[in-house]
Amino acid sequence: MPGRAGRGRRRVSWLAIMIFGLLASFPVRSRAVEIPSPGPSEVCPVCGMFVAKYPEWASTIVFADGEAEHFDGAKDLFKYLFDLARYAPNRDPTDIAAMAVTEYYGLTRIDPHAAWFVIGSDVLGPMGHELVPLASAEDADEFLADHQGKRVLRFDDVNPGLLEHLDAGAPAAR
Repeated sequence: MPGRAGRGRRRVSWLAIMIFGLLASFPVRSRAVEIPSPGPSEVCPVCGMFVAKYPEWASTIVFADGEAEHFDGAKDLFKYLFDLARYAPNRDPTDIAAMAVTEYYGLTRIDPHAAWFVIGSDVLGPMGHELVPLASAEDADEFLADHQGKRVLRFDDVNPGLLEHLDAGAPAAR
């Protein structure tokens, strides 16, 4: 019979499975919805930073009603997604019409589901260690080599624990 620690790990595992299932259910419709740029007074709902000051890191969620939330980096976009009940209690994941992150080399807006994210590099975002979005596997490999990156991740590889490690300055943690 497992002890308390075993039961706790099982709960965490089930929670992680539920979160990943929820994230997988987010619609991917960025091509059908225009992604607005953040205005000069728009602040990140996660950290309160002015997003327009960092256009090369901007990430956005657009809801079906046309309202948008802008973030100062992909890391805060993911924090928002993982705790939607906290940041947007009147929203549901099915309200999301589109999402975008700014890819590093071309500074174009791409769907985060299609992005390749590098962590652990010598390139820091406005909030420190960041998920650096790239448009292709080739771009991610090049960035990894050029900037001493540690890992390449896809959308479904990102989890709350990884975000905590990035915030703590331990970008290579799983």
